[in-house]
Amino acid sequence: MESKINRRENECEEKHSNSEGSEQDKDYKTSLITLNVGGYLYITQKQTLTKYPDSFLEGIINGKIMCPFDADGHYFIDRDGLLFRHILNFLRNGELLLPEGFRENQLLAQEADFFQLKVLSDAVKSRWEKEQLASRETTFLEITDSHDRSQGLRIFCNAPDFIAKIKSRIVLVSKSRLDGFPEEFSVSSNIIQFKYFIKSENGTRLVLKEDNTFVCTLETLKFEAIMMALKCGFRLLTSLDCSKGSIVHSDALHFIK
Repeated sequence: MESKINRRENECEEKHSNSEGSEQDKDYKTSLITLNVGGYLYITQKQTLTKYPDSFLEGIINGKIMCPFDADGHYFIDRDGLLFRHILNFLRNGELLLPEGFRENQLLAQEADFFQLKVLSDAVKSRWEKEQLASRETTFLEITDSHDRSQGLRIFCNAPDFIAKIKSRIVLVSKSRLDGFPEEFSVSSNIIQFKYFIKSENGTRLVLKEDNTFVCTLETLKFEAIMMALKCGFRLLTSLDCSKGSIVHSDALHFIK
């Protein structure tokens, strides 16, 4: 008799636990929201979308703002579907995290304004202003001989990425120990300093591996820098020392986009 009672109690407990489990599953499923943003589907939790009160997304989820549905019954928002990835990541992380090289600050700021996320909008605009300021600041690269500073070249540009590109090519070639190239050198953030720099004797040469172009002497290295700049859309603003009568004989070059 006692065993039957225990069995019934166990069955009741199992049914109750199963009932609770199914309700929890149901609650979890209903907490997941699918958004169709400009044709891109995003699935996230309700708590993520309602993180910022009075935002556009919080208004939709809580029924304050009317939103159309697509054919599958998902909320449809007619905005940039690709950029919404960054909106959603901001809601998840609570901070602005963008991939390296991101260049759509103005568009993202517009999206942040539309979704009524002032914190994100301010963060994007602040990032944009810093990039604009950095782009106006001139960066330079100095290629010089540690024993004779007159043997060298200074390259000025308002794009740090371009300066980094030139520096990486020169360092790559110098490490390969090609014929005629100095074997000992040091590199800092803005200076490549050789123990003995390339002089202008006949026959001195090095190869830039990217296109196997032969670069002979310091003068030809200047031409190589100019060609790289033109290919990247820069223009030669001026030779910073025009007194010598020729770009080839100048000690510095200034590029701007």
